[in-house]
Amino acid sequence: MQSHRMPLIILATCSAVALGTAYGSQYLGGLNPCVLCLYQRVPHWIVLAVGCLAALPLTPAHLRRPALMICGLALLTGAAIAGFHHGVEQQWWEGTSDCSATLNTGSFEDFRAQILNNPIVRCDEVPWSMFGLSMASYNFIASLLLAVLAFCCAAKRLPGGLR
Repeated sequence: MQSHRMPLIILATCSAVALGTAYGSQYLGGLNPCVLCLYQRVPHWIVLAVGCLAALPLTPAHLRRPALMICGLALLTGAAIAGFHHGVEQQWWEGTSDCSATLNTGSFEDFRAQILNNPIVRCDEVPWSMFGLSMASYNFIASLLLAVLAFCCAAKRLPGGLR
């Protein structure tokens, strides 16, 4: 039985890069994320955790194939969220209720504090793009390709180079 360690390492590394890019653009680039952007990070955290734990030398080899399936499902979920977000950005459909700012208008001071303390980031606006694609679009493509990799590696015996 192949150990499936290398695909897990690749998946965890790619998710770490995706998270690093997201957090870097937020904290270094000043791009505040919308709620859908935040949701898209969760599957990458799952892949990073599962991939790292399953790739450890102490992890029994028979647990690595199910770990690849978990990573594939997480990435497929991430691709679905990113695809939904892309559709919201393109105004193909409306976002969730969390995508629009809800303001508490109890008193003027509460209203003012809420505006000053919470940056309003709409899900249907593209704050950054490259070659006409937003970060959600790139995340959709990357998550979908990585999910295919995870499922293919879980389904097949791996060649000697990807042990």
